[in-house]
Amino acid sequence: MNRLLWLGLALLVAVLVPAWLGGSELLPRLQRFDPGLMMTLLGMIVLCWIINAARLRLLLGQQGAQLGRLRSLGVVMATEFAICTTPGGSGGPLTLMTLLARERIGAARSGAVFAMDQLNDLLFFFCAMLAIAGYALFHSLGRSQEGMLLGSAALLCVALAVIVLLSRYRRAMMRGNGRLLRRLGVSAVRRRRWARKLLHFVHALIDTWRLPKRVLALVFALTCVHWSLRYSVLYLVLKGLGVDLAWIPSFLVQMLSLSAGQFSLLPGGAGAAELTSATLLSPLVGSSTAAAAILIWRAITYYFYLLAGGPVFVCLLARPLLERWRRQAG
Repeated sequence: MNRLLWLGLALLVAVLVPAWLGGSELLPRLQRFDPGLMMTLLGMIVLCWIINAARLRLLLGQQGAQLGRLRSLGVVMATEFAICTTPGGSGGPLTLMTLLARERIGAARSGAVFAMDQLNDLLFFFCAMLAIAGYALFHSLGRSQEGMLLGSAALLCVALAVIVLLSRYRRAMMRGNGRLLRRLGVSAVRRRRWARKLLHFVHALIDTWRLPKRVLALVFALTCVHWSLRYSVLYLVLKGLGVDLAWIPSFLVQMLSLSAGQFSLLPGGAGAAELTSATLLSPLVGSSTAAAAILIWRAITYYFYLLAGGPVFVCLLARPLLERWRRQAG
């Protein structure tokens, strides 16, 4: 119940930010937005789900064939719903592991697939930052856009540094984790169990890295298509509102806003993402246009995830649990 109240409060703040920013001009701008373009943008999100389902099956290798296309699509939608409704997206990997466990896919394997998926995402953003930096060498960017580029590059550098340190010093990390658990009073049996689970995860991640290069290249290509579609939403929304803002600043606004939402630990970054995007976008397009764009952008890339993914989550995860509890109670 507390989680639902926390999510409801976050959603209320998320709506209030653009409503306060847009004022009386917000509603007329929303009413003039083309319904056909809205349907196109929603279709882009559905295509993103289909692409992610294909990525999931590819990363699972031979086990991906037993999952099936429709089932993998449901797993992706339920997982992204959990990401949108839990602090920092923490429910995403747990939901993925739970659903794949029903397909007789171990937690280590599903965790490795989730980690590999995140690494592909990070690689895409790193390549995108390099491309934007190369573009900036030959074209002049505004001071605000340069600041956004530097901020995005700094976030990526920190993330890459953490990953390199974890992979380079994983054995020292495991020993330190064992010492920490011992000081916390965790029994030796439980410490060994956690160590075995971590080792299984590392081995599963290495096995995923050893997939055929053709498969890994296809996964990365699908990653690029997915994020190019997803990060074109704000650009197209602004086009629909009659604003000709370049794709690069709209990309940077989304990247920084969603990163701020993740660091805020609010469900789906609700409130923090809107506030950050309003701060970054208002100087570029004006406050009323920014408010309308943010509301439509988040409706497509956040609220639609909740509305479409919620029933799928209930059918795949919550309903079987309720039925099990009912049988146990009876």
